[in-house]
Amino acid sequence: MACKKNSSGNNNPITPGQTTYTISTNKAVYSPGETVSFKLNAILPGGFIRYRFLNEIINEESLNAATWSWQPPATDYRGYIVEVFTKEDGNDKTQASIAVDVSSNWAKFPRYGFLSEFAKMNNEQMDSVIDFLNRNHVNGLQFYDWQDKHHQPLAGTVVSPKDSWKDIANRDSYKSTVQGYIDRAHQKGMQAMFYNLCYGALSGAAADGVQAEWYMYKNTAHTEMDGFILPKPPFKSDIFFTDPSNKEWQQYIAAKNNDVYQVYNFDGYHVDQVGDRGTVYNYDGKKVDLAATFNSFLTAMKAVHPGKKIVMNAVNQFGQQNSIATAPVDFTYAELWTGNEGYKELAAAIQNNYTYSNGKSSVLAAYLNYNKAENPGTFNTAGVLMANAVIFAFGGSHIELGEHMLAKEYFPNNNLRMNDDLKKAIVAYYDFLTAYENLLRDSGAFNTVPVSCTNRKMNVEAWPPQSGKVAVQGRLVGSKQVLHFINFANASSFDWRDTNGTLPEPNTIAAADVEVNYTGTATKVWMASPDSNFGIPQQLTFTQTGSTLKFTLPQLKYWDMLVIE
Repeated sequence: MACKKNSSGNNNPITPGQTTYTISTNKAVYSPGETVSFKLNAILPGGFIRYRFLNEIINEESLNAATWSWQPPATDYRGYIVEVFTKEDGNDKTQASIAVDVSSNWAKFPRYGFLSEFAKMNNEQMDSVIDFLNRNHVNGLQFYDWQDKHHQPLAGTVVSPKDSWKDIANRDSYKSTVQGYIDRAHQKGMQAMFYNLCYGALSGAAADGVQAEWYMYKNTAHTEMDGFILPKPPFKSDIFFTDPSNKEWQQYIAAKNNDVYQVYNFDGYHVDQVGDRGTVYNYDGKKVDLAATFNSFLTAMKAVHPGKKIVMNAVNQFGQQNSIATAPVDFTYAELWTGNEGYKELAAAIQNNYTYSNGKSSVLAAYLNYNKAENPGTFNTAGVLMANAVIFAFGGSHIELGEHMLAKEYFPNNNLRMNDDLKKAIVAYYDFLTAYENLLRDSGAFNTVPVSCTNRKMNVEAWPPQSGKVAVQGRLVGSKQVLHFINFANASSFDWRDTNGTLPEPNTIAAADVEVNYTGTATKVWMASPDSNFGIPQQLTFTQTGSTLKFTLPQLKYWDMLVIE
């Protein structure tokens, strides 16, 4: 059975952003029924617009101005891709594309970003940061180290909040900047989450009402508090750790959070921890099962502020399985470290967290080019895109975009910058994550499908990655069989951290003849990639004889998504 190539497809292997035309939208995410406003950076004579849900064309219309609007279908939780094209010699030529997300709750498909600088800023500086995040469809922001004291995050009082204060690293923070960012986030449909530890108290916390009986200790005699002793300068204080399950501590910090919510209209609490602390004791000398305390803490915080979102970092998955993921968190979040440094572990963390949480979405904090970030320089584009290909293909997202791209667990570290190629590519990847969220992140079951390449353009093996091979991972989404092709053919390492920035750019594989063992009857075969064709789906010609499906994959750089219907 053959399928004729759709004339609307075009095979120019161009990464989005590499023409003179770019599109922006007025928001990062839209509620059902909301109108989308688009803006093209220049007037495009003889242009057309095409709106798609996955491979299905919803509508086409002429482009008569540089700005226009669109009313998407009212269906909740859907991603779309919008293409601007011209006709040349009877063929469609894509000029630009952008994704649109229609979702009433950002936690369904979280694309988490961050902010880490709250110095005195003017409107143009804040607008520039938020506009960049908006173009990448970032729909939630973690306000990192924004607070005054960990045990008393609000600077000043509800009646008289301070205009400025010093953060933990003695950096100046301003109320006008925090509120300015919250306002701008909300205008773009983004949610604003305030960051704080679940158990942090600074030196001198007793004067603010924190009791000795609430802390964790390194001995049974409660003479040595557990915590971080920090260098001064730059830090203004050490941080000591309370017992998250202590009811009085929970009531105390919930009241302090209430003060925050009365002054700043944050949408929720991003809860942090610092990982396994070894053997620790409460004031009475009893061992504290630290991982187990997180569930109690999160449940208590949600009970006090049920209308606010809550998310917690599982540091290297500590406490995730039986405590954090089963608590009333809105999605799972994990910061991955030693023992989870392979691409295989990256994928497994997303799959495990989906299982642990009974189907909630997953965000990973995974710091690329970590050692390279000790000094000024640029990110290795190949390392970033390969990690994102794996994270996105397995249904997760990656907290990495803020005023700069993340390379360290201390978010203000901005030694590494994105070069122009990475800036263009990262937009393409976030467009792809958003446009195809219903195939990437909206349920479905992972499966293994026999795949081979008959003209030897590539060596194909089922996931996990192997040296010299293209890794293939299947996922059955409804009646659609999805196959993700991830190109590790010339990868020098399977460590996603690419800590020194040395992962080579993959060689592009062109015109690979592929055979797939497919037991159903295929009616369509199409592919899409963030690396080519502006992310627009391409219909593929195919033949099927029994359970053998044959087609040619036009090109593979980092990652292709193939769909059999």
